[in-house]
Amino acid sequence: MDTNTENAENAENTRSGTAGTVAVLGATGCVGRAVCDELVRAGHEVVAIARRPAPGVRARTFVPLDVAAASPEVLGALLDLHDVGSVVNASGGWGTTAEEMRYAHVQLLERLVDGCATASRRPRVVQMGSIHEYGPVPEGVLIDERHEPRTLTPYGLTKRTGSEHLLTQTRAGRVDGVVLRAVNVCGPHTTSASFLGAVTSRLRALVPGEVLTLDVAEARRDFVDVRDLARAAVCALHAPVVGRVVNIGRGEAVSMRALVASLIDASGVDPASARLNPAEVASKGGGWTCADIRLAARTLGWQPRIPLPDSLRAMWDTSAAHTRPQEVL
Repeated sequence: MDTNTENAENAENTRSGTAGTVAVLGATGCVGRAVCDELVRAGHEVVAIARRPAPGVRARTFVPLDVAAASPEVLGALLDLHDVGSVVNASGGWGTTAEEMRYAHVQLLERLVDGCATASRRPRVVQMGSIHEYGPVPEGVLIDERHEPRTLTPYGLTKRTGSEHLLTQTRAGRVDGVVLRAVNVCGPHTTSASFLGAVTSRLRALVPGEVLTLDVAEARRDFVDVRDLARAAVCALHAPVVGRVVNIGRGEAVSMRALVASLIDASGVDPASARLNPAEVASKGGGWTCADIRLAARTLGWQPRIPLPDSLRAMWDTSAAHTRPQEVL
């Protein structure tokens, strides 16, 4: 083990020893579920908040609530009731209309900040943002936290607007916020609304003797295991990163065709049963993403640990149990 890795792991272990009550918004989604697991492992008490309960979520308490529709007074009282010191916002979704995305990504952050401002304690808020907040970039560009977008999709725009609201209110002293801009995720319980999740569902439904045709763009994207992302969220609860944006990814752009081939291998499906056709890039972030993760290493003591083949295997294994589509970043 090299010195940097050892120092990073020591830093994570030190922070993990500081327990406290953490509210996780969107706790039943792919990311929220992983965050709850990691928080419990690190010794925190967890209050899981989502619109509907779901099996397998590890938490002391579950609260059914649509945060975007709740009043600040209700949210503040909820945080006080459970003595919440930190909040991880893992809620959100792709949405199909601009209004749906604004509700999930902007209005929710506005309500959350106002609720935190009415609470007895000023909680740390870790916002699970998205690499798509930077917009499309040319192939080969390593995206760092200083990158300014030229154009944004409605998804990227609403995610960025919500993140910037949190940071603005942090500068105003109403909340202690940090934004983690995560790349695409894979791993356990990945939503079927994502590309790899959809491929997994189709492979699961494949009848022996049939051939599955998949349209796969010639794109290269950065993917991180959702469990690594959850570790980053726990690190951000205690690290000196208030008011900052930190990128979370693997720091490498991987061919989508190679990822699909690796997923097929993990599934055990005969490769001859899947035909990969070329397709146009149809994405909320363009055909290339690759995050610069050096700031995460310096400020969070974090780096990715789980290899992509292991992540895809875990995604395949957990897909055996039927689950409803989960929220995504």
